Amino acid sequence: MTERPHLIPDETHPITVTPTEGRVVVTRHGRVIAETERALTLQEADYPPAQYVPLADVDASVLERTSHATYCPYKGEAGYFSLVDGDERAENAVWGYDAPYDAVAPIAGHVAFYPDQVEISVG
Repeated sequence: MTERPHLIPDETHPITVTPTEGRVVVTRHGRVIAETERALTLQEADYPPAQYVPLADVDASVLERTSHATYCPYKGEAGYFSLVDGDERAENAVWGYDAPYDAVAPIAGHVAFYPDQVEISVG
């Protein structure tokens, strides 16, 4: 098995993690599933910014950990959660890095949401 690459952000692929100004509210079909003033904005290269919300500020009753995982050479291995509300499920709609690489260490203990599965308001 080959070893996974571990890359360091630089000027060709910058990554910043900064505190988000104001409150971040995440809703799904009108139900608040996360609300915090402790979110972090992760800006990676030219991708849209992602809001990382402390896991402690997410309604645990809607999260179900899955076995799905992905790997980013800049951030590490991501684990996933599905959003579950009654009979409705959004598979692998939430991700987080339990042990992120040093360059993005502040996102440990935080999760992000796919914006096509939830509504995210910042302000």
